[in-house]
Amino acid sequence: MEAVFIPITATIEDDGFSLITDKISHNLTTSDVEIVTTGNRRIPVHSGVLASASPVLMNIMKKPVRRYRGCDSKRVIKILGVPCDAVSVFIRFLYSSSLKEYEMDEYGIHLLALSHVYMVTNLKQLCSKGVVERLTAENVVDVLQLARLCDAPDLCLRSMRLIQSQFKTVEQTEGWKFLQEHDPLLELDILQFIDDAESRKKRRRRHKREQNLYMQLSEAMDCIEHICTQGCTLVGPSNAIDNNNTKSMIVEKSKPCKAFSTCYGLQLLIRHFAVCKRRGNDKGCLRCKRMLQLLRLHSSICDQPESCRVPLCRQFKKRGEQDKKMGEDTNWKLLVRRVESAKAMSSLCQSKKNKYEGKAEGIIRIRKELGL
Repeated sequence: MEAVFIPITATIEDDGFSLITDKISHNLTTSDVEIVTTGNRRIPVHSGVLASASPVLMNIMKKPVRRYRGCDSKRVIKILGVPCDAVSVFIRFLYSSSLKEYEMDEYGIHLLALSHVYMVTNLKQLCSKGVVERLTAENVVDVLQLARLCDAPDLCLRSMRLIQSQFKTVEQTEGWKFLQEHDPLLELDILQFIDDAESRKKRRRRHKREQNLYMQLSEAMDCIEHICTQGCTLVGPSNAIDNNNTKSMIVEKSKPCKAFSTCYGLQLLIRHFAVCKRRGNDKGCLRCKRMLQLLRLHSSICDQPESCRVPLCRQFKKRGEQDKKMGEDTNWKLLVRRVESAKAMSSLCQSKKNKYEGKAEGIIRIRKELGL
């Protein structure tokens, strides 16, 4: 038999090759081990290759071979419980470290089990990825059970996610019915995972709605400052038109701002607040109460109350200082902190956007100058 060449250090002994592994020499010239599979198929292999590819097989090789009179001296290793062809593919991988697609399609699950039992790490990684790519609603329950036994967390997680996304389909499969009868603990883990996933999804949705609300309030604060300092289409500061600058100021006032929908709604609210007769009543006006809350929120955020042009800013600031001494509302403090954070994030994103837009305009200008 010809010598088997593999990409590892070998030494010449007599007329063949010998692999040095953990201070033990394994002959690679002649097959000295037989793998016995289901159906009593015998596969001749080399102990050196097996020992170099699997630490479990290496430990088996270290044990002395029992020799009986009149019997073959070859070591026999039984690999049972999986198809014969799967064992053949497994042995071929130990020699070549390669796996074909049709072999993965046919024996991926069996190879995953073998790679786990015999601690062939590179094969286990290949099988985990290959089985993930071939997951379906029909086989996902069986794959999940195997993944838990074979300590394959990535495969286990992907199986759980597939069950969660296609639970109604998986629930009708034979694998799920078998699981309900024979493994209620795993069924409970799956249902708990689905419940946790739904809870996380609800929390993300709620968090997204809250963030949108804080961003809207932050935008409203900017619009209030814009209306009370520069003026907009309907409402402006009382001294916006004076000193013979009537024409220029009117032109500036007539330009709508970027957040026009928010700004326009605030202008209507301000105009209503200015003329509403129920503002001072005990019951009050709902729109006026909303306007007062916005003004109070602006006052809580404003860091220059003495020069601020927004109405009631200084009054609310003084009242807020008194409330701090008496103990301010925790929910209001949380709202103010969240809106401040949203405002800072908005300004940061806007500055980055302006920076990129400036760069883009510069590139376009240079291209035009160069005639490109």
